[in-house]
Amino acid sequence: MKKIIYVLVVVMLSGCYSFKGASTTGLKTIKISLFENNAQLVIPYLSSQLTEDFKERIRNQSKLSITQTGEVDASFEGRITDYDIKPISIQDNARPIAGANRLTITVSVKYINKVKGHEKESFEQPFTAFTDFSLAGQSLQSQEQALIKKVTVQLTENIFNRAFAQW
Repeated sequence: MKKIIYVLVVVMLSGCYSFKGASTTGLKTIKISLFENNAQLVIPYLSSQLTEDFKERIRNQSKLSITQTGEVDASFEGRITDYDIKPISIQDNARPIAGANRLTITVSVKYINKVKGHEKESFEQPFTAFTDFSLAGQSLQSQEQALIKKVTVQLTENIFNRAFAQW
């Protein structure tokens, strides 16, 4: 009896949802330009780290060939438009001290799909991701690189899903 119920649940769910993952139909080559850093607060390595993290996601989750020269089927270009660290929680009203902080990064991305019949999948939009952290016992400098990595993982996932996920 349990097997029958299990099979029914699986059949019902498979009819409601489609778990296709990344759809790169018609795409073989892609160009990813360096994400320029136009934020007011510039972290020297952020531009290259975000670009390389995005290339790594493309390599690991698709069969696309990344190239910088010649004709390509699609391309990404972007700008880091904001890099911000702000307190989000105050610990003591008498002596205001941040109990928690938030690192936020915003990127403006332009994706162009040149494959005939898929041009409408192109987009230009901003993506924002953040992570919260505490400075208790540690300096910002000692945490910043790991915090940036955490945020770039979120950003690259969001950009990748917007371009290729078929949910």
